[in-house]
Amino acid sequence: MITEIERISNIIRTQDILRRHNFNFKKKFGQNFLTDQNILTKITETAGLTKETNVIEIGPGIGSLTQYLLESSAEVMAFEIDKSLIPILEETLFNYNNFQLVSADILKVDLNEYIQKFEHPDYPLKVVANLPYYITTPILMHLINSKIPFDEFVVMMQKEVADRIAAKPGNKEYGGLSIAVQYYMEAEVAFTVSRTVFVPAPNVDSAILKMVRREKPLVEVKDEDWLFKVVKIAFAHRRKTLINNLMQGFGKEAKPEIEKILLKIEIAPSIRAEVLSIQDFAILADALIKFKK
Repeated sequence: MITEIERISNIIRTQDILRRHNFNFKKKFGQNFLTDQNILTKITETAGLTKETNVIEIGPGIGSLTQYLLESSAEVMAFEIDKSLIPILEETLFNYNNFQLVSADILKVDLNEYIQKFEHPDYPLKVVANLPYYITTPILMHLINSKIPFDEFVVMMQKEVADRIAAKPGNKEYGGLSIAVQYYMEAEVAFTVSRTVFVPAPNVDSAILKMVRREKPLVEVKDEDWLFKVVKIAFAHRRKTLINNLMQGFGKEAKPEIEKILLKIEIAPSIRAEVLSIQDFAILADALIKFKK
């Protein structure tokens, strides 16, 4: 049994590892290493891992979270873009035979191919990670849209981004990102994490976002791509009314027809997009599909 002092995340051990390897933090990779063992335990518990669960981790750093994941799951495959961290990870996690380290950009690999390299590729698959802040949204949307059957995501990110993703209609944080994620996933902020428990400390607080894949998308629409285009147009200028944003997106000459459509589907032209539910947007997108070019 590993003691708290022996943990990679122990602040003294973390500093020793970084010093011995003469590691320099790289701003371009958004590197902030977590050193709070209670938080690491809480992340692992939130993920609900078992010895019949495979895990994908993005940006393992020196392996602080990875160590906890390896002890709670069947196998962990970690993708690390910073090549200078590879020898560190090979040292810190050499005792674990259920670890696969991939030195690559998660956005540029064939994930389907890598998933087949798990010893049991048929096990449920979860993403558990402290995501690099600078590229959180592109990574999430890439994975969600990849059609790979991830059961859950339990990921750390800037609190502001987590709040936007989990936001409900009528909330000032609610917008296109909320809809893009919630269309596929149930999302909730599990808990927040203070900036003080990282080395180095970031400028903002973080949050753990838990997302569970829906059995099917939240709403049925004629064209998914069109739905997201209508959402983007509707939120183009948050302070503008829905009709004004739609006019800007489809042309001023379309105003009479748009107003007629809104009247028919009982959506007031004067409201703002942030009060519309995803179900409302589905109805709106289907009603406006004649404007698709």
